[in-house]
Amino acid sequence: MARPLAAAKKLSADPSKDADPCLVIFKGGFGSGESGGLLIGFGGEIVIEAIGLVKNYGGLCALDHFDLTVKTGEIFALLGPNGAGKTTTIKILCGLLSSDQGQVRIAGVEMAEEPQKAKTQIGLIPDEPYVYPKLTGWEFLELMAGMYRLNGRWAEKAVEYLKIFEMDAAARSRTLLESYSHGMKQKIVFTAVLMRRPPVMLLDEPLVGLDPKSIRHVKAIVQSCAQEGASVLLSTHILTLAEELANRIGILMNGRVQFMGTKLELHQFLKDRHVEAHSGESLEDLFLKATLKEEQ
Repeated sequence: MARPLAAAKKLSADPSKDADPCLVIFKGGFGSGESGGLLIGFGGEIVIEAIGLVKNYGGLCALDHFDLTVKTGEIFALLGPNGAGKTTTIKILCGLLSSDQGQVRIAGVEMAEEPQKAKTQIGLIPDEPYVYPKLTGWEFLELMAGMYRLNGRWAEKAVEYLKIFEMDAAARSRTLLESYSHGMKQKIVFTAVLMRRPPVMLLDEPLVGLDPKSIRHVKAIVQSCAQEGASVLLSTHILTLAEELANRIGILMNGRVQFMGTKLELHQFLKDRHVEAHSGESLEDLFLKATLKEEQ
């Protein structure tokens, strides 16, 4: 990855002890081999763990005893139709939403018991990049650096990613974030996360609004983060993205896990359920067959 061409100015914002980093970025303005087309090569300890998650919205069950583990260096893609429970899962995992039942552990830390400690391990990319509208791009990055108590090198890393996303000039200008396009805001949020390389990355439809060149960069960066040991949970409707990046996939339907495993295991899963499936079929084809079977 290209090195920055110039040093950035140093952190001037005071650290905030009380701010909730995940809340700011979501709501506050802030392998190696192959297995059926999905990358493999991860291993080691469990970093993201959900045990028996239940979440109800009135009479609607959004999650029904949901279990999940994601290991060091793994990219896990969470798939499902609209309303399946994917975004609810991510909000619970990052501590923005409480479950009615169940536990969440991030890098061994209980979210319910030590939420601030758990959240500092997480980099969250939401589908809607809410930002503080009256800040410039660089001021937003300074704020994030202060909240996470980053050392002076954060600015150098931020510049590197801003240059990759071709956002350096815009971020350093006096243009306020309220004037940014959706894609530009998404790039600033990506930079805010990537400049600190967190051990856990939660990505909820991360490519929405990005141009093709930036999409290619994001895919390469996500793979690089996983290769360096990050645990990545990706929620997406772009099944080609899941097929290209993920080690394993999970299919949610009406809050329940219908399948977890590799693409090859999904193929076998369908055959065991007497659904015609061919070895050369894409993940999209297999996914549609799996979800159609559940709807019948």
